[in-house]
Amino acid sequence: DVQLVESGGGSVQVGGSLRITCAASGLSGGSVSVAWFRQAPGKEREGVAAIRRDETSRVADSVKGRFTISQDNTKNSIHLDMTNLSPEDTAMYYCAAVPVLLWYGGLLIPDEYKHWGQGTQVTVS
Repeated sequence: DVQLVESGGGSVQVGGSLRITCAASGLSGGSVSVAWFRQAPGKEREGVAAIRRDETSRVADSVKGRFTISQDNTKNSIHLDMTNLSPEDTAMYYCAAVPVLLWYGGLLIPDEYKHWGQGTQVTVS
């Protein structure tokens, strides 16, 4: 079974930085895409950043230059490094994965993903 477990969320001051991590298990092979989405109360789920196992990545324009996505050598830990955080970044952050190499245009579309974690809360104040 595929499991995605997010960690590293918390409260941070405006202008601060935070790293959140998705621990993925049950996803084998080279055809995997993993993404971070976020959802604030009353808002739609928004794609933040995504990475494929071939290292192709995409970052949403809304966070470009502040957020970076990466994966470790095992490809089982996917990190989202967030800098210069603002209250607008406050949201529940979800990790999502699918066992295919998504096309670039689909990397930040929620419906393209099959597996979801429970989320980790990030609060900026």
